[in-house]
Amino acid sequence: MNSPVPLTAAPLTASDFAPFGDVIEARATPTVMINQGLCARHSDLAQLDFTDGRAGLSLFDAQARHLPNLVEMVERHPLGSQAFIPLGPWRCLVIVAADADGVPDTPRAFVTDPGQAINLHRGVWHGVLTPLDTAGQFAVVDRIGTGPNLEEHWFGRPYLVKGPEV
Repeated sequence: MNSPVPLTAAPLTASDFAPFGDVIEARATPTVMINQGLCARHSDLAQLDFTDGRAGLSLFDAQARHLPNLVEMVERHPLGSQAFIPLGPWRCLVIVAADADGVPDTPRAFVTDPGQAINLHRGVWHGVLTPLDTAGQFAVVDRIGTGPNLEEHWFGRPYLVKGPEV
């Protein structure tokens, strides 16, 4: 195996992540107060996008990973977006890459804060679900339907992701 390419993860921000998807987190000011003023609603935080089929809600149980983390493969879903919502206060490593004529360009790495979730736009190259330091369960909203909705790309030379500078 070729030696890994170093890749440094950055903290996840909505502006840096925008080309790849949406950061799902509560806004500073809620959209509206509901339930007799006892519940703040933060509306429409992700652009769900499916070519066909329907939105489905699933639970994923993911094993813990640690930094540095070896990234050998990314995948994408051409027929629908995917939202990953942690059901606990853990951080996650998020790997994404722009498309370069049908293959992933140089990946970017982000580390979420506890309480942040993501929605990957349809067709975005991304790494696998990677909770950091502790196993975690995730609610996942994605396309349920027929047809090929998974493409994988294995890197000739993997990437070794280290944590963000703090």
